[in-house]
Amino acid sequence: MVTSGFRKIVFSALLFGVTIVGYRYMIKPANRNLANTKGRLETKLSQLSKFGQAATAAEDLSKQLEELEEAIKFFENKLPPESKINEVLEQVTIIAQKQGLTSKTFRTLKKKDNSGYVEQPLRIELVGNFSSFYSFLLELEKLPRIIKIRELILDKKTITEGQISADFILSIFFQNKTV
Repeated sequence: MVTSGFRKIVFSALLFGVTIVGYRYMIKPANRNLANTKGRLETKLSQLSKFGQAATAAEDLSKQLEELEEAIKFFENKLPPESKINEVLEQVTIIAQKQGLTSKTFRTLKKKDNSGYVEQPLRIELVGNFSSFYSFLLELEKLPRIIKIRELILDKKTITEGQISADFILSIFFQNKTV
């Protein structure tokens, strides 16, 4: 006959055995599968985050590209075609005359071709009142063109007070028709 103590021991052993078998063949593989799934999910979330950052960077680059294109259009509008060089020279001459300056030298120098523009330097020597020359420079600055003054030499005329001689190179920039 089987005593109740023996039954309790057999039942406890069976219960313990079922627990060990259940843990080994059910819970442990399920935990392993869960850990693998979590790892893949974290990897995908990390990649998704990187894609989001890349998309944001691409949007920023697109905005910067649009801004650069607008800047290029702005500067191209300030660069007249080379065929309009006479108009720009006429404007410079009119401004000098309007300010009461006398032109002693007005000579075209060698043209410099660059990839996107052409620089046409002019050697100019003007004589007149310093205030008039200053006004001349201010008027040049207002022209809707890109102009650069280099090698400016101002000489005070000792004969008449306030009179100067200005010798400088005025560079006018134009669109390069070969681009």
